[in-house]
Amino acid sequence: MDLVWDVEPASWSADGDTWTVTAAAGTDCFIDPAGTTTVLNGARALIIAPDGPWQFWARVSVEFKGMYDAGVLMLWADDRRWAKLCFERSPQGAPMVVSVITRDVSDDANAWVVDSNTTWLRISHLGDGVYAFHAGDDGVRWEFVRYFHLGPAKVGIEVQAPVGEGCTATFANLTLVSERLSDLRDGS
Repeated sequence: MDLVWDVEPASWSADGDTWTVTAAAGTDCFIDPAGTTTVLNGARALIIAPDGPWQFWARVSVEFKGMYDAGVLMLWADDRRWAKLCFERSPQGAPMVVSVITRDVSDDANAWVVDSNTTWLRISHLGDGVYAFHAGDDGVRWEFVRYFHLGPAKVGIEVQAPVGEGCTATFANLTLVSERLSDLRDGS
């Protein structure tokens, strides 16, 4: 996959369909709804998505250390419009599936706690700038997270360490296919 770094990480390596990325401390993509913080320095690699429906997924493993450390599948339209499907460390120290949609300001929604440092994340483009986020334990059965419109966007990965000393995430089985999602909520 020919991902291109939009913001370089502290370090990275790629081996086939597996990318390992380390983000520096103080990195994130977030525009606080209260207007107090704008951070756009999350280490992100992107690719122009194919025309029409597609799906993009990976098995994401994170070496959680600091609060909000995350490995992320990302949609990026511009520096005021993006969406993140995150595997993130909560303030309570638990790995969680989290989603963030940014349209001038970011919203932030927690989905559920995961009992390990690995989970599967998937972004599906349904056409006409409409997307769905899903996550799951095995890359076969997918749980619905979010359904939204963002418009045309690049797709890729991001790693962040907003308050910690840095974060390493591995994206295995990184896959982009021109295939339409058949149903939002049936687990497929």
